[in-house]
Amino acid sequence: MSKLAADVGAVNLSQGFPDFDCDPALVDAVARHMRAGLNQYAPMQGVPALRQAIAAKYAHYYDAGYDPDTEVTVTSGGTEAIFDAVTSVVHPGDEVIVLEPCYDSYVPSIELNGGVPVAVALRLPDYRIDWDAVRAAITPRTRLLMINSPHNPTGAILTAGDIDALTDIVGRTGIYIVSDEVYEHIIFDGARHESMARHPELAARSFVVGSFGKTYHVTGWKVGYVVAPAALTAELRKVHQFVTFSTHTPVQHAIAEFLAARTGLDELPSFFQRKRDLFLRLMQDSRFKPLPCRGSYFQLMDYSAISDLPDAEFAIWMTREHGVASIPTSPMLHRSKAPHVVRFCFAKRDETLEQAAERLRRI
Repeated sequence: MSKLAADVGAVNLSQGFPDFDCDPALVDAVARHMRAGLNQYAPMQGVPALRQAIAAKYAHYYDAGYDPDTEVTVTSGGTEAIFDAVTSVVHPGDEVIVLEPCYDSYVPSIELNGGVPVAVALRLPDYRIDWDAVRAAITPRTRLLMINSPHNPTGAILTAGDIDALTDIVGRTGIYIVSDEVYEHIIFDGARHESMARHPELAARSFVVGSFGKTYHVTGWKVGYVVAPAALTAELRKVHQFVTFSTHTPVQHAIAEFLAARTGLDELPSFFQRKRDLFLRLMQDSRFKPLPCRGSYFQLMDYSAISDLPDAEFAIWMTREHGVASIPTSPMLHRSKAPHVVRFCFAKRDETLEQAAERLRRI
């Protein structure tokens, strides 16, 4: 969709990246570390300063204790982190539950390891988890459950009730969790992020995945991480060592400085909530119907008042004929029929959102 948007000159609200720059001080810090000669391989598990800063962050925000030497691993982006975590525990024939729609790397990561994806549909219109359906999907071969909060593409978040249900399931079955929390600091309306790290019973069975690309507006730098108990981390590192081995050295040092000072983290919720609210306000007079968005930087819109086209066809038509690119949810679905909704990314400059909304109001 980004290529199509570029080809036809559309406003690109499709792929999930900002069209504004990161803090210039972060770029300056990377350059400073480059000039200081930190341009060779980083340690496989990540530079010590960054691992220490990650552990300190989890202690500060979630009262969670992770050993930076044995329980924190830096990866080349969140997608590598997810692949490494899945590979660490999934064997041929193991079943892995995914809650759909889901980020498009989950199922390929499972299938490349010989696992069997088992899709459980989230409940519209607010995309809540149907825990009865999850329980019904668990068999003796279930090895892993993939969780994502704040959720891509829907903007849903886990609640305290979800945590209770998940804790009960893990306690009874002993399955593992990969918790994709790359949007952890982008959460709205005063809600609390229910990280697996907050809850000792869940943390003990969980790989928790984070992303500095999302946190610091630098998706092209591809720096993510995993926190997990030492035994799980040992297995994950066996995979990571032969996937990318290590991650960009000067960027790790620069991010370590920012993270140690918690620069910008506490401002992220209000920063992106303002953009969500601006986009919703601009779209009030359109025929699109917004679905609830409580986190991430994605807004789903129901277009059923406009067209009966399938979502992928509608997204292409809207890009070509009306000059705004979005993402359909059908590529993120594996069992369920795609509803008449498309995803817009509001991690954009205000003028970009205004230009897009002006065009969308005309449809």
